Amino acid sequence: MSLQHSSGITRAVRRAAVVVVAAVLMSSCSSDDPAQAKERQRDYCTKLGSWQDTAHATTTGEADADAGDGQSVQSPEFDNTESAGHAVIEASKRLDRAGMEHGGTDILDDTVNAVGGDIGAEGRAVSYCDSSGFETLVSSAG
Repeated sequence: MSLQHSSGITRAVRRAAVVVVAAVLMSSCSSDDPAQAKERQRDYCTKLGSWQDTAHATTTGEADADAGDGQSVQSPEFDNTESAGHAVIEASKRLDRAGMEHGGTDILDDTVNAVGGDIGAEGRAVSYCDSSGFETLVSSAG
């Protein structure tokens, strides 16, 4: 009787495993939706462009401030740049989770490094947007 009981448990475990695998496969299929993929890319590129605008404005503002009275005050642009940086990193995480990288790039790493000031990484992030069809949402790096 215990042999029959254990084989029944084995079948139940196998069925449960099949259900779990099917659920995982079904949930990952949603990233195959072309409209959803384009929306994620558009969102990322919009946020990358916003970060670029605020980061480049802040950099220009810092140069102007250095030429002034020498006092260092954190500007509202700095807060905007930090917020925009966080937003584009979150958008890159969504692309990364959906496996939406192309050209052998790591969009999450490139975005984090770009926000950290790496011009090369910013260029790769911009290239991602260019190749995704959203080149008008970003500026060329540099």
